[in-house]
Amino acid sequence: MPKIVNIAAYKLARLNELPSLRSRLRALCREQALKGTILLSPEGINLFVAGTRAGVDALLRELRSLVELADLTAKESFSDEQPFNRMLVKIKREIIAFGVEGVDPRDYTSKRLSPTELKSWLDAGKPVTLLDTRNDFEVETGTFANAVAIGVDSFRDFPAAAQHLPDELKSQPVVTFCTGGIRCEKAAPLLEREGFTEVYQLDGGILKYFEECGGEHYVGECFVFDKRVAVDPQLKPSQLAMCFVCQAILSPEEQASPKFAEGVCCPRCYRPPETSQAELLARRGAQIREATNPLPGSAPYDNVRPIRVPQQYDGAEVLDFLDAIHTRLNRIEWEEVCRRGELTCAGETVDPGRVVRAGERLLHLMPATQEPDVNAAIEILHEDDALVVVNKPAPLPMHPCGRFNRNTLSYILHEVYAPTRLRAAHRLDADTTGVVVLCKTRQIAALLHDQFIAGRVRKRYVARVHGHPAAATFECHQAIAIEPGPGGVRLPDEKGAPAATRFNVLRSFPDGTSLVEVQPLTGRTNQIRVHLWSLGHPILGDAVYLPDGTTAAARSRAIDDPPLCLHAASIEITHPQTSQPLACQAPSPSWAR
Repeated sequence: MPKIVNIAAYKLARLNELPSLRSRLRALCREQALKGTILLSPEGINLFVAGTRAGVDALLRELRSLVELADLTAKESFSDEQPFNRMLVKIKREIIAFGVEGVDPRDYTSKRLSPTELKSWLDAGKPVTLLDTRNDFEVETGTFANAVAIGVDSFRDFPAAAQHLPDELKSQPVVTFCTGGIRCEKAAPLLEREGFTEVYQLDGGILKYFEECGGEHYVGECFVFDKRVAVDPQLKPSQLAMCFVCQAILSPEEQASPKFAEGVCCPRCYRPPETSQAELLARRGAQIREATNPLPGSAPYDNVRPIRVPQQYDGAEVLDFLDAIHTRLNRIEWEEVCRRGELTCAGETVDPGRVVRAGERLLHLMPATQEPDVNAAIEILHEDDALVVVNKPAPLPMHPCGRFNRNTLSYILHEVYAPTRLRAAHRLDADTTGVVVLCKTRQIAALLHDQFIAGRVRKRYVARVHGHPAAATFECHQAIAIEPGPGGVRLPDEKGAPAATRFNVLRSFPDGTSLVEVQPLTGRTNQIRVHLWSLGHPILGDAVYLPDGTTAAARSRAIDDPPLCLHAASIEITHPQTSQPLACQAPSPSWAR
């Protein structure tokens, strides 16, 4: 018999005193040499843990000693080796990140369908839609025959993807399923809220189906988030592997390929050694020019922009809500949008007097959208199997916002790198130029995110400012408002988020301006601009934080406006794949030379 017991379990419950519970569980897991992950939140517990029989049983006894978890059930499988590298016990806001207010499975869940009942339906050929709520890379490993994949690479994208399911499914039986059932606790009720009338969730997910019914009606294996990669219908570890560079799931044949080297490359991300960095960057430059000539947002198209209703606006009239969140349209313009039928929710037009509910997703249709021109002269500074580093021009928004959707850095790079979806590790304002680091996988993004949170990333900016600072070096520790004020402008606020920036004067010019080196010690929105403005040295070309000490409403900069003289000159990180230092520098703009 394999000596390692693997358990997966979750329970939706109202848990309190989470720090104390985390401490007890950490001590017990350390004592019992258990490894895996336990997620605790006010809405319950979710865990994947492996160890000896005695250790796993001790953990379950401890958990079931809590009244709220007394009936916790665990799905078991076995392996010869420990599938996890470490033991993590974390406190999270949600045990499954969803980001939708008002969907709380502790209060309501959809009807459950047992694995045996689902099998009987499939045996009899009952008309039913099996909806796979998992990420695309999980679906690739295996799924039920004829299942519909929701088509996401993160469960947070499920609500948006659900909006695009065919309307005819709303009146048909739909069974949602995932690995162990927990994602369906939120996915199924969301579908009901979107107008689906007959929704079931597969109780216990694929793993319980395997346990009770074997592999009938299922094609392939079930992806699991540990070293086993996947398990077969007998719950035994599969022969599949994962490429830790591109996250592709590899067959035994692909693992035997000479193009596979663990931790280096696989047949799907292999690049011939003769492809030099210079050749790669030149090819990317040509692809960017092709993708931006003409600009992707220059031709009119029907744009649909989602607007999520936060908890604080639950019960507000729709015009009051839209007015309060400071969109670029005013109240009268939004009323006209409603009357034209261009604002919808769950497939129905929204009346101007309608009350909105927390978690609802409004869709704003903007027919014949033609986006303003941007500067698309994106330069690739560095690329490897994990990272892409670019020199972002301006004006160019990083992500869809305001009047921009396709004329953005993220959209253009997706056109170049598809199917890879690059994830930005940090952000620059649309009008700020310079270095931006992007990640090729979720795992690399998570590792780099940890460096930013821990303050281990060194960022250096240069700015040209009004006036001559009195000191050669100085700092600003002015707190900044967490939310933007009137006109979308963030201001100094002693009750806001702590912020710190260090400055060094590089040169003073006869025209009454200075070139300063800037090192942000924290990462608040508009931090450098706010701090310099509060010190009486606003940045040249800043149309919001003005030289006379006043502010103007935030707006999108036209391509022929004077530039904002703020440039992200360099960044230094520890490469998340090689653990070696990586420093990248963007050429200085003309105003800084």
